[in-house]
Amino acid sequence: MGFQGRLHVVGGYLRDGTPTAEFHEYDPAADRWYALAALPMSRGSPAASILDGKLHVVGGVGAGGRNTPVHEAYDFATGQWTTLVPVPTPRDHFALAAIGGRLYAVGGRVDGGYSRNLAVNEAYDPASDRWEQRRPMPTVRSGIAAVALDGRIFVFGGEAPSGTFNQVESYDPAADRWFRHAAMPTARHGLAAASVRGWIYVIAGGPQPGGTASAANEVFAP
Repeated sequence: MGFQGRLHVVGGYLRDGTPTAEFHEYDPAADRWYALAALPMSRGSPAASILDGKLHVVGGVGAGGRNTPVHEAYDFATGQWTTLVPVPTPRDHFALAAIGGRLYAVGGRVDGGYSRNLAVNEAYDPASDRWEQRRPMPTVRSGIAAVALDGRIFVFGGEAPSGTFNQVESYDPAADRWFRHAAMPTARHGLAAASVRGWIYVIAGGPQPGGTASAANEVFAP
């Protein structure tokens, strides 16, 4: 994700599969990486999004390969982390998107197992520091990508033991309603998505469940 023209990478796994707390910032103007204050808690496959000048990092896999509900926010103005109310449903490989002054945590899996996927959709209100349940995603999946655009959250791809997903669904927070859209040409999981000038580019990801990869780059016009 990016903030003020820079790219930020937080948490994840090291080469040996150990969760990390590392937090790095890339400045494209200088073509240089910088180390920022580490996460208070190491975790793999958390979800992250920026809201009101803060980077929120939610959930993921902590000690012993088990999910953690921890929710921490980094203030770019002060360079400090704050621990906030935990997410109600601990999970990993889910999506977190900011829209309308709130965060939405969508989908995911339990303790790293994509045979235990979730459709849960939970919203966080920073004004009250509270989470609430919202309408679940129609397709149960994890390893997804999400983008907030034009008042909706668009969710792409995913995986399960039966295969990968080409589903594209969007959520309207104002109506608490989901919509289905044209499927991706290439079903995949672990992909990335970004909006550019009103289009959504859906990049890379694995075409089969597990550790697969592709160079797919497809664009969705909402």
